[in-house]
Amino acid sequence: MSPLASAATGPGNSSGILLLLLPLLLLAFLFFTQRRRQRRIAQIQDELQVGDDVMTSAGLFGRISALDERIVHLEIAPGVVVRLDRRAVLATEPPEVATPPNDEQ
Repeated sequence: MSPLASAATGPGNSSGILLLLLPLLLLAFLFFTQRRRQRRIAQIQDELQVGDDVMTSAGLFGRISALDERIVHLEIAPGVVVRLDRRAVLATEPPEVATPPNDEQ
């Protein structure tokens, strides 16, 4: 009889069963958290609107100037618009007030 089989079937030996269940529980946890993250990102991408401040998967921040079914036109600077796949948008950012750096010392 193999050591795993004897550990799993041994009387009063719950540590063997626990060792077999821990990897399965870890995989289930990882699976469900990844699914939840994917659903949240899909919901964000479905709710995009012109004028939203967003962040892309590459860390690029900008404001949506136009939307298509698959393409997002993102204004990253005044007069600079880039075209991205809609799936590249990961998060919507609340509008922030930019504060200029304080050069006076």
